[in-house]
Amino acid sequence: MTKPILRDFPDQFETERLIIRAPRVGDGKAMNEAILESLPQLAEWMYWARQAPTLEESEENIRRAVARFQTREDLRLGLYLKDGTFAGGSGLHRPNWDVPSFEIGYWLRSSLCGKGYMTEAVAAITDFAFEHLGAKRVHIHADDRNVKSWRIPERLKFALEGIHRNDSRDPHGGLRDTRIYAKTRSD
Repeated sequence: MTKPILRDFPDQFETERLIIRAPRVGDGKAMNEAILESLPQLAEWMYWARQAPTLEESEENIRRAVARFQTREDLRLGLYLKDGTFAGGSGLHRPNWDVPSFEIGYWLRSSLCGKGYMTEAVAAITDFAFEHLGAKRVHIHADDRNVKSWRIPERLKFALEGIHRNDSRDPHGGLRDTRIYAKTRSD
């Protein structure tokens, strides 16, 4: 089996309305602007959105993501409108290269929500995982209360494998239930 760090695959692909690509040095400014715009909504669901990041913190975050993408430890992806606007983040996280399987996570800047961008992105990222990474399984975890989030895998015909009750804490310290969706290569 080829070591993950030696695997070559595209670091960018497109959909009808989006460019989906690996992080690049200098992306911190655009990401920071999107986070600041969306912080109240993100803070409800994302641990990393408890406080506004500085521009320097966002660039540091991007540079760490660049390094982790290169080592294949995490495949974070930026979502960009075709006009270059940073739309949000996603990626193939927690890779298990032995299977291979990946978890898709995602967030979208608030001004772009409700327009189908994330469903479009997740569909393309799922296809990318199966076609370019040889994935046998792609899964999505969503807080049971975050209906907008878990509607995406349902629209894309991911199977609901179960709901893990009281399995983790939300960003505010409360217990949450997590929906687990998956799609396999044979689906």
